Amino acid sequence: MRILLFIAAFLSLGLGRAEAEERFITLASTTSTEQSGLFSSLLPAFRKDSGIEVRVVAVGTGQALRLGERGDADALLVHDRIGEDKFVAEGFGIDRRDVMYNDFVVVGPKADPAAIKGLTVAEAFRRIAAAQSPFTSRGDDSGTNRSELRVWKNIGIDVKTSSQPWYRELGAGMGPTLNTAAAMGAYALTDRGTWASFKNRQELVILVEGDKALFNPYGSILINPARHPGIKHTEAKTWHDWLTGPKGQSAIAAFKIDGEQLFFPQTR
Repeated sequence: MRILLFIAAFLSLGLGRAEAEERFITLASTTSTEQSGLFSSLLPAFRKDSGIEVRVVAVGTGQALRLGERGDADALLVHDRIGEDKFVAEGFGIDRRDVMYNDFVVVGPKADPAAIKGLTVAEAFRRIAAAQSPFTSRGDDSGTNRSELRVWKNIGIDVKTSSQPWYRELGAGMGPTLNTAAAMGAYALTDRGTWASFKNRQELVILVEGDKALFNPYGSILINPARHPGIKHTEAKTWHDWLTGPKGQSAIAAFKIDGEQLFFPQTR
């Protein structure tokens, strides 16, 4: 009986040590980094270099920031510079760093009923509204959704309160929003990374791109350990340094879909 108790205690101690030795962080990030496939390239390389696993919670940027405010993540990788600066200024995050960038594009049916092809994003949105052509919005407080709403605001169209029948808020991620746009023959704003990996395009094509207003930068932020002492700050900083250092930046540059580079490292 004593031998059995000893074995059980030994095994329990071994499991406890294994759990204690397992190193991981929780990263709240955007659906665009997840759905594009970027993390499937980055995270194994980081774990090989550091021994630390990154467990990603892929949500809209607004929700990722709220997870950080509550201390439910150790670090963030998001894309809403205005929201990021506010997050740091309010003391929730520290050491925000530029990581990478790509751009947004406006997609829509090849027939282009609102005739927006080749326009600036502001003029394209004006024409969509004037033609009352269907437009699908993520409506989820993501970085993409925040950028889209700023365009509407800048051209003086209040899509949030005017109950426009042509404007569909879905409360969904980028993939489902593009699926809905494809099914409806609607316009949508999307990040280029998710668009490149999206397979159900049907009649959707890129109609607006290259406008400087469509620039889409991503930032890495550490959660403030003074605000949330229980977070894994040391491990998170290892990730933060790796991501913005030579190895992480090279891994970002190397990630491609069908030969197309989707994210451009900030420090190269």
